[in-house]
Amino acid sequence: MPALALLAACGAAGAQQIYLCVDASGHKELTDTRKGGNCKPLDLPGAAIPAPARREGGAHGRPPGTPAPAAVAPAAFPRVDSAEQRARDADRRQILGEELRSEQAKLAELRKDYNNGEPERRGDERNYAKYQERVAQMKDSIARSEQNVEALKREIANIR
Repeated sequence: MPALALLAACGAAGAQQIYLCVDASGHKELTDTRKGGNCKPLDLPGAAIPAPARREGGAHGRPPGTPAPAAVAPAAFPRVDSAEQRARDADRRQILGEELRSEQAKLAELRKDYNNGEPERRGDERNYAKYQERVAQMKDSIARSEQNVEALKREIANIR
């Protein structure tokens, strides 16, 4: 287990016990808390994990109610002039537009083949369960394609 090697490299004072837990389906998990009777403590010499340091104040180390500091770009951060950014945005809009048209054409074809939930049966679908499985896959493909169309529309709307 590579996790054991990592645990062995993390030795420190104030350590916690490591447990190997195995669930009913046989999945193994390394944890620092015992999760029922299927966990056994591991004897890993030098594999102690230090307890997390206590923070003063809120969850982010600031007193509660104190706003987060504003993010400041370093002076050496590369800048792009506005003409270059507009050209990049135009290229992006064009590429996303092409992807949107392609996805819309794909969606139209999927809907045509789906035929309102009653696509034509193929010769290899003598078994009705196979037909139903294909119809379900078609429905999933249509839903996925609709989500892609909506995501592309959102992306295009977000371009400045």
